[in-house]
This record gives sequence, C-alpha cells and structure tokens, in this order.
Amino acid sequence: MRAFAAAWPDPAILQRVVGKLPWGQNIALLAVKDPAARLWYAEAALEHGWSRPVLAAQIDTEAHARQGQALTNFARVLPPETSDLAQQVLKDPYQFDFLTLRQAAHERDVERALIARVKDLLLELGKGFSFIASQHHLEVGGQDFYVDLLFYHRKLRCLIAVDLKTRPFQPAHAGKMSFYLAALDDRDREPGEHGARPSGSDPFRCR
Repeated sequence: MRAFAAAWPDPAILQRVVGKLPWGQNIALLAVKDPAARLWYAEAALEHGWSRPVLAAQIDTEAHARQGQALTNFARVLPPETSDLAQQVLKDPYQFDFLTLRQAAHERDVERALIARVKDLLLELGKGFSFIASQHHLEVGGQDFYVDLLFYHRKLRCLIAVDLKTRPFQPAHAGKMSFYLAALDDRDREPGEHGARPSGSDPFRCR
C-alpha cells in the first residue's frame, strides 16, 4: 500500500484512471518505475480492458516504447486528421514471441502460426484491428496474386495488408506492397473507407 501511494501521488489521476482498475492490474503497474510509462500502461489497460496477465505481458515487451515508433511516410501522404492516428496505430518492432518458431522457419510457416494464434496476433497489433483473411486473392490483368494477411482497422477505416518476409528487406518488396495496395484500393475498398497507402521503404520489424 505504501508503494501504491508513492506511485500515484496525484489524486486526479488516482480517481480518473487508477481507481477504475482492479487491484491485480494495479499491482502489475507497480513494476513500472517510470511515472509517465506507468500512466501510459494504466490508461491503456483501462481503455483496452487488459487483464492482469495481458497487462504484465505488455509491460514485459515494453509496448509503450514501441507504440507509434514505426518509420512511415504517413505525414507526407495522408491528410493531417488521419496521419497522426495512423502513426499511433503501428508499433516497431512487433513482438511475436508467442509463435515459438525456429529461426529457419519459412514465411508460410510464420503465416500458419499467426493464424493459429490469431487472438495473440490481434492483441499484439493493438485495439481496432480486425482479421479479414489470409492469402487474400487479387486478380490483376488475368494473373493471380495473394496478400499474406489482410486486416481492417475500425478507427482508420481502411484495409491493412501484411506481406510476410523472413529474408532481409529489399527494395523490390516495397514495390510489391505498393502494387498490392493499389489493387486493394481498386477492388476491395468500400464506399466511405479510406484508400490504402504504402508505409514507406522501411519495413516494420517483428521479433
């Protein structure tokens, strides 16, 4: 109790955030020594309804330091009202330790493992993501193409495509993704949804 009182000296924060969390989550929060990071986790736990094990996992993987850190071109290619939200949606790197795959795993092995653990995958991606499909079919110019994983984000109101690569990044990968996004924009975007945009030449990392 003494540690709890020392961690939250501001009564306003105590009433607005901390007092709304169960005691188990508050115990987990005491492990975070930085006050700003502790408040970030408290607000995220309240917003997302994280259980104590989920909150502990987010703390262990330093989610606060990864959120919004992906290298993107959103500020240049998206309207201001969308770019900040889109930036905050993404993490860098993503933590997929729950897959327990060998280092030599192939891309399709990674895909199958992610689908098998889709609940953990969505938890790592963050709030607002919905899983749409794996190997999403696109027909362009009479040829068949497949997007490894396709998601939808409710707040952004747009499709998010994932092309899995276990090899080092190459410029051709960015061109391939731009092609996929243009095809999704043309064939899958519903009225009122935002169009797909490439995220830049640097891939988001996952571990």
